Formats: sequence, structure tokens, C-alpha cells
Amino acid sequence: MAVSAIRTLTDTGTGAVPYVLAALAGVIVGRTRRQKVYAAVASLLCLGAGQLLRRAVLYLIGRPRPPAGEWATHASGWSFPSGHATTAALTAALLITAVLLRSPPGRFLIVTAIGCWGVAVGLTRIYLGVHWLSDVVGGWLFALAWYAACAGAAARWLPRVTTPVHKDDPGAGRDAQLHTST
Repeated sequence: MAVSAIRTLTDTGTGAVPYVLAALAGVIVGRTRRQKVYAAVASLLCLGAGQLLRRAVLYLIGRPRPPAGEWATHASGWSFPSGHATTAALTAALLITAVLLRSPPGRFLIVTAIGCWGVAVGLTRIYLGVHWLSDVVGGWLFALAWYAACAGAAARWLPRVTTPVHKDDPGAGRDAQLHTST
């Protein structure tokens, strides 16, 4: 029973679930329909590009998994960094950011639950015997570093796209003229 529940939890760290949650993060962040689309696409790009970069690191390092006789689930490929841990942590970071930007009531509880999910998915990989602790920690650190890079890029470039600027805003100045065509 416990192994079955842990397998179910570990499955949420791969496949469609993280991508649906990443898109949801974008929808939560945007105020207008256009902003929601831009933010969802940006979140999906962050997650997808992070996965591609992680796979490059995975093949570059080529670390074997723990002995297969100890596995309680199926796994394939190299071990470091853990894909499930990376994906769940990156998805959790996107969702946590969205929740904190919207500041809903009960946000502390929501953020805690999301963070616990991100950590728990990584820990399931160790419990199931398919990753070493360092694979999971490496996945978490990789995810946080990539998230920081994506968040920095978004802070630099997305406000021009997602923040409505009105030409009648006295503080807008020349920027209002530049942005009214979008």
C-alpha cells in the first residue's frame, strides 16, 4: 500500500502533470487574457527548456543508477540529476511564485503544500531506490538555478509585454508611445 501511494506521488513529477501545473501558474499570474497566455507560455518554456538542459547535463555526466535489484519501480537512463526532482522543484517554484504574486488568503498554507509536494516527489525517488540522494539534491539545485535564470529573464523582458502601459499615464513618457503598438 505505501509503495503504491509513493509510486502515485512520484508519477506527478513527470508527464503531463507538471506541464499543466506550469501553465496554471501562468494563468494565475496574468490579469488579462493576453497576460495569462504570455505567462503560461513563458512558464511552459521555462519548464521545457529546463528539461532539455537537464537532459544535456544527464548525458554529459552519465552517472549510473543504484543497483536495479533494489528498485521498487521502473526507471531508465542515467541518474544525475533526477528528472522527477528537477521537474517537481521547477514546477513548484513556478506555482509558488504565482501564488505569492497574487497573494490570496491562505497563501502560506498553499505555498507550504506546493513546496512539500516538490520536495516529496524528489524523496520518493530515493525511497523507490532509483536515485541516490545526491541525484535528487542535484535535481533540486539545478531546478532552482534554472528557475532563477528564467525569473531574471522574465523580470527583464516580460514586463514590457505583460504590463499594460497607457499613453495617458503621465509617468509613462516615451515608453507609452513604444508600447501602444503591441
